[in-house]
Amino acid sequence: MSSLPRRAKVQVQGVVLKDEFSSFSELSSASEEDDKEDSAWEPQKKVPRSRKQPPPKESKPKRMPRVKKNAPQISDGSEVVVVKEELNSSVAIADTALEDRKNKLDTVQTLKTAKTKQKCAAQPHTVRRTKKLKVDEETSKASNLEGESSSSETPSTSTVWGGTCKKEENDDDFTFGQSPLKKIKTETCPQGQPVKFPANANNIKEEVEMNWDMVQVLSERTNIEPWVCANIIRLFNDDNTIPFIIRYRKELINNLDADSLREVQQTLEELRAVAKKVHSTIQKVKKEGKMSECLLKAMLNCKTFEELEHVSAPYKTGSKGTKAQRARQLGLEGAARALLEKPGELSLLSYIRPDVKGLSTLQDIEIGVQHILADMIAKDKDTLDFIRNLCQKRHVCIQSSLAKVSSKKVNEKDVDKFLLYQHFSCNIRNIHHHQILAINRGENLKVLTVKVNISDGVKDEFCRWCIQNRWRPRSFARPELMKILYNSLNDSFKRLIYPLLCREFRAKLTSDAEKESVMMFGRNLRQLLLTSPVPGRTLMGVDPGYKHGCKLAIISPTSQILHTDVVYLHCGQGFREAAKIKTLLLNFNCSTVVIGNGTACRETEAYFADLIMKNYFAPLDVVYCIVSEAGASIYSVSPEANKEMPGLDPNLRSAVSIARRVQDPLAELVKIEPKHIGVGMYQHDVSQTLLKATLDSVVEECVSFVGVDINICSEVLLRHIAGLNANRAKNIIEWREKNGPFINREQLKKVKGLGPKSFQQCAGFIRINQDYIRTFCSQQTETSGQIQGVAVTSSADVEVTNEKQGKKKSKTAVNILLKPNPLDQTCIHPESYDIAMRF
Repeated sequence: MSSLPRRAKVQVQGVVLKDEFSSFSELSSASEEDDKEDSAWEPQKKVPRSRKQPPPKESKPKRMPRVKKNAPQISDGSEVVVVKEELNSSVAIADTALEDRKNKLDTVQTLKTAKTKQKCAAQPHTVRRTKKLKVDEETSKASNLEGESSSSETPSTSTVWGGTCKKEENDDDFTFGQSPLKKIKTETCPQGQPVKFPANANNIKEEVEMNWDMVQVLSERTNIEPWVCANIIRLFNDDNTIPFIIRYRKELINNLDADSLREVQQTLEELRAVAKKVHSTIQKVKKEGKMSECLLKAMLNCKTFEELEHVSAPYKTGSKGTKAQRARQLGLEGAARALLEKPGELSLLSYIRPDVKGLSTLQDIEIGVQHILADMIAKDKDTLDFIRNLCQKRHVCIQSSLAKVSSKKVNEKDVDKFLLYQHFSCNIRNIHHHQILAINRGENLKVLTVKVNISDGVKDEFCRWCIQNRWRPRSFARPELMKILYNSLNDSFKRLIYPLLCREFRAKLTSDAEKESVMMFGRNLRQLLLTSPVPGRTLMGVDPGYKHGCKLAIISPTSQILHTDVVYLHCGQGFREAAKIKTLLLNFNCSTVVIGNGTACRETEAYFADLIMKNYFAPLDVVYCIVSEAGASIYSVSPEANKEMPGLDPNLRSAVSIARRVQDPLAELVKIEPKHIGVGMYQHDVSQTLLKATLDSVVEECVSFVGVDINICSEVLLRHIAGLNANRAKNIIEWREKNGPFINREQLKKVKGLGPKSFQQCAGFIRINQDYIRTFCSQQTETSGQIQGVAVTSSADVEVTNEKQGKKKSKTAVNILLKPNPLDQTCIHPESYDIAMRF
């Protein structure tokens, strides 16, 4: 079998020599020489196998197609690599017709290989050994070189041109981290598999150390591979934004989408908040002198706020102490441990103290021991893990019913809203997220009472497992002691474990429902922001109304306000106002009417539809559409609207906003706070910080992926670009007004407050219109040639003209006239310009 790879290799070489791929064979000549050196020696265990095979079988040309099918299955070290490299190349597999035509050539070359094998077998052992050492040295050198290059440069996807690429020169002060590793294509995974970090790459040091691994827990909660979670943590630690990661670091996150990445970010923030809370609680307990080794371990094992609350509740300041703590203070902990470890030696009568409260009778002592055992059971990690797993397998339901309160405290309208949930019961695994939010709202309004119902079978199985396994006494215990143990288990489940499970289930269901509600907000908002615009049209926006009339606003194709007016269509003056509307449409050549979906929307729609059907607006072919006006009234009285449309009546501003929502939805809707657009439910019940962070992230993602032309965009739109904020957007607009339009992305580095990290995050999402810049540059070069005289051109296509510099150096000290770059109107990032230019 050892000769099979060589026969395949020889046949491939023959095809390459005969066909027109001479350039490919010249470029890969170095690799062929290495293959010859590899074939010059063999491991000793393979030599007898090759001798057993007779030479006539090797020279049969009919076996050649079989070789290709079986070649990948051969598990010989270096030879398999050679075959796979040949097969993966574009010229590796020859046609069957070519094989039939060139059988003679194949037989001659296979005979040559047989002769070379005999020579190799006849060589002395020392020669083979020296050649093997040379090959080993070369391979080790190559691997070292590859290791060094992979740490400094991005590995190329092309094996042929890998050595010819020049090293990128960093002319600027702004340097970026290494670009993401490419996908490696193999025979088993032809679509490519993302490059992974080494095995120890998941060890990420957090600010607060816990007994659990952050990467592992994050992977379990989000169902994402650990190496991807480790990469995401690294990227967020380096202050990378979600749009930048998704577009320019997708290999490191295994091509996750924005919603999944946002979910990982939220889960990571939750885990870090739990870790900080744990350590602050530990410090408080230490100050009070109540810390023990067992308590410290239990706190460091907590992964949720509910677990931490359960463990730390007895040690809070102002707490009277639990029943178990009071029993321990009486010195009964030794009796409780003896009941489990040495029940034969335990005598409860010896603990009786007639003059001490709690130790005066045998019954008091039994109750104290019971409380200590119940506390130990409820805080044991293995016991809690068992009952949680048991609840996942069994039927656990959530029930809601009408609260028994007086009618004075609850509004009857609120009671009617929750008719569906007055006798409601559902398995916690099947309940919908919106049902959880509705039940929670009813409970907060004191209309509903909610409880979690765990079946009695769960309790029975739990007690049986505890007696037989976890809490079984180590030796024979008397019946009265076993009765104490049984009572402890029942007390622990009813008083401690069951409330803990209920709190955990409710918290988990509420948390999941809130996240889903916020995610639904984000999905709806994304669809609304990415609605297709209607550019290049003059539009009439109509904000309908009865008493105060319908507000009209006509805007130009560039969103400039041409005319505003008020017409009263529903007060018996509709026919007289029709002539006014027709005159406006004809004067401004406007053929599209945009109607808001608020009050009097249907009547206004019927009015325009009737006029259009009668062909009243001839010769114009007028059409109309209805658009959501959610948030228009809030925007019309906002400071942004006052700054943008000073002196205009707020009612007319809403009509302008309605028209612009059709012309450019993204540019207009970013001016309104996302939760006022009306794209979700229960916005007042969910976490406001989580909702705001998610919706702002979605707006940033949409604006960034669409991209903005930096020379014409507004400040409001610019502040939503990844890496920018209100202050940086304001500085960019001021720089543009002072120095003229941006000619090149490199000029962004001269803006005040825009450092290397901000430039890295925002550069790929900013576009520069080349047609506009060409006309501007031609005008600028003519004027600068007349004024400046001589200009010095550097190697980077940058014209530098000297000015008098002050003592304090600033970003605008040197007047740099950058030439336009065609890549600046694409989504290619400046860090990849060198690679793009090579292509």
